[in-house]
Parts: sequence; C-alpha cells; structure tokens
Amino acid sequence: MKLVTFRRKSHDEYRIGKLTSSGEVADLTDLAGSELTPGRILELLDNERPLIDAARGADGERIFVRDEVDILAPVPRPGKLICIGLNYRDHAAESNMAIPESPVIFSKFSNCVIGAGSPIVIPPGSTQVDYEAELAFVIGRHGRNVPRERALEYVLGYTNLNDVSSRDFQFADGQWQRGKSCETFAPMGEYILTTDEVPDPQDLSIKLILNGEIMQDSNTCQMIFGVAELVEFLSRYITLEPGDVVATGTPPGVGFARKPPVFMKDGDTVEVEIAGLGRLSNPVRSADV
Repeated sequence: MKLVTFRRKSHDEYRIGKLTSSGEVADLTDLAGSELTPGRILELLDNERPLIDAARGADGERIFVRDEVDILAPVPRPGKLICIGLNYRDHAAESNMAIPESPVIFSKFSNCVIGAGSPIVIPPGSTQVDYEAELAFVIGRHGRNVPRERALEYVLGYTNLNDVSSRDFQFADGQWQRGKSCETFAPMGEYILTTDEVPDPQDLSIKLILNGEIMQDSNTCQMIFGVAELVEFLSRYITLEPGDVVATGTPPGVGFARKPPVFMKDGDTVEVEIAGLGRLSNPVRSADV
C-alpha cells in the first residue's frame, strides 16, 4: 500500500489517502474520524491502531486524479527525524572518515520537511548545498529495547528522503545539525510503501539524479548497519514512536567529495529514486531570487 498525505487544490486541510494502481489518489480521510493535523497524522500511522488495516481494504470515499491534489510529504511533521551518518563504507571513505563501529546518529528538525515538487531553497550565505539520496523508514509502533529479530515489526514502511546539506555551514565548525536543518532541507516522499510490499529493505537500488545526470548509484545492501540493526540500536537509547522517521544514510557520489565539487544551484532539479518507492523530485531555488 502506498500511503500519501495530500491537499485538494485550493484547500488547506490535510487529507490522507493511498495511491491506486493507476496513480490516482483514493481519499481515506473519513477513516480518521476527526480533523487532520500533522500531529493527528502521526497517531494514524500507528500499526496497532485499526486505521492502517482498514485502509488496506478501503476503496476510498472519493478518487482524485493527480492534478486535483497536491501531494505533501507523507509525514509532514515527524515526531523525530533521526539520521544515520556514514552508513555506507564507500561514502565514509570518500568523506575521509573512519568506518564507524556503531551507528552515527544525528537529527534534522522536523520543520525542514517538504514534499515532492516543493523547492529546496539555498539559504543566504551558503554556496555549498549538497544532495544525499537516502532510504528512510517510518516507525509504526512504540518501541523500546526492540530485539533485532522483531525489529521490522516496528516499521510501517519506507520512503525516499534527500538529506540536503549546506557543507559550508556543516564543516565550518563541525555542527552537522546546523548544516542539515535549514528550511526545506528534508524533501520526503512521495509516499510510504508499507512493509508488506518490501520483501527485503537491504536489497533496493538507490540513485540520485541531478539535472538528468546520475550522481549516486548504489544498493541498500551496501549499508554498514541495516534497518533491523538500526531499530535495535536506536530503541536501546530512544523511545521510538509512530510517525518517527529514520534516514539510513547515503551512498557515495555526494557533491562535496567530487573533483571538482558539485553543489546544487538555482534552477537545478534533483531526484531521489529507490526501487519500489518511485521518484522524489524537487526544484532548487535561491533564497536571494
């Protein structure tokens, strides 16, 4: 099932739905039983609540064609947006950093999340805004001290994420979060593909395309720490909650490590494509334009 959050054109209210096989949006908002807010959407992503099961069998109160709606980020305001650094061996190597012995954890603020089609805005004072294609997973159950053999039971599904990073902000003093939490720096979507349709999250091709050119091309089998291991590790220290999003790290090919470096600029189009998860496309704009 491909879960989406959307708005009808010229309407402000959040709605939830699922994509049909023909790419239309089946509206499932009535199943929520109350007005939707970003916080309410987090509650609905709980696998232990009846909405997810009901959504699988529902036809939708109404079917919208794509040009009638705006698809938003599937989790517009995650409770937590947890990121994993240096989780591909060859990315650690190109960054001139040691292979981590345990997951490197940082975070992005949830208000930097945007959906497909929304512009990534280059902030004033930055000239080194970089891309990072990442597989993200969405938590679907409250979890603490989750054993690895049960870890995937706590995952609702998977989505594309671009961990946009201002390298001049990030590397100026080593504060990763400052360089990674600017507004619009977490494009996500278009949808959450539920786990029943992803037999193995550690065997998905992952690409990033900048202006039609493939810049990153790898597979999630190259991760140092897989999804199940990350759930186990994170839940040892952090209580995971429905609607939390975990970005699992990026493969090699990032812009700052290229010779010469490649950074995004006004007018660019950047796309993340992961097998089964569709393509997340965003234009790039300068805040000064």
